[in-house]
Amino acid sequence: MPELPEVETTKTSLLPLLGQRVQSVEVRQSSLRWPIPNDLNKLVGQCLQQLSRRSKYILASFEQDSMLWHLGMSGSFRICESHEEYRKHDHLIIQFEDMQLRYHDPRRFGCILWLNEDSQTKLIDTLGPEPLSDHFDAPYLADKLKNKNTAIKVAIMDNHVVVGVGNIYATESLFNLGIHPAQPAKDLSQQQVEKLVIEIKRILKQAIDLGGSTLRDYTNAMGENGYFQQTLLAYGRAGEMCINCETTLENIKLGQRASVFCPECQPFKQVKTVQRGKK
Repeated sequence: MPELPEVETTKTSLLPLLGQRVQSVEVRQSSLRWPIPNDLNKLVGQCLQQLSRRSKYILASFEQDSMLWHLGMSGSFRICESHEEYRKHDHLIIQFEDMQLRYHDPRRFGCILWLNEDSQTKLIDTLGPEPLSDHFDAPYLADKLKNKNTAIKVAIMDNHVVVGVGNIYATESLFNLGIHPAQPAKDLSQQQVEKLVIEIKRILKQAIDLGGSTLRDYTNAMGENGYFQQTLLAYGRAGEMCINCETTLENIKLGQRASVFCPECQPFKQVKTVQRGKK
């Protein structure tokens, strides 16, 4: 699934569309996670004015209407010439003045929606802060984790705590800090929380700089691959040797997601609790 760096990279690659006016819209397959609205022809004649990202959503603002785009599990946007042959899973075609935008999604878990009050409330308004913003800092994260008995990896992947820290980047951040992914979130020390905030920001910035991760077929809208996967130290390496201690990396399942870790470098620490006796 495209994560925050891939969505940010996709958004940036779509910037050549800014200032372009929509000439036509064609829906070739409307059945995505939610049906593509049947009134997309409202976009015809409108100029694309702004592109932004919130969590893993791309927000496209036209002159009169705004849209919310999500890549789902396998979705991607591609800017191309109108004469190029359609691919099997090209579901939406938006013809601009000088270029064509196509949405491609083999598994059809993405979404193309109007950005109205209902979708904002359901999909955006309850989200946590952006991880690269000043709102995501150590005091904030410490407060969110202090009563959580859930695994720290599950906690930082919770979009209500912080958005966009997907499986790849959570795995790498915890590995680099020597924190076991199943460690209860409330057991992290203040120092660990401070380092975790710094590491999450560093990992995500590095991934964006490298164009995201192309693990299967991810490309940005210009057809370019990401290269962060070449730096991965833990994610996807279960059964291989840890680069730090040569212990075999292991894999557990947390929150229905594979979680690779080093049992030597990321030991599970039992935190002793003081029992208060009755007087």
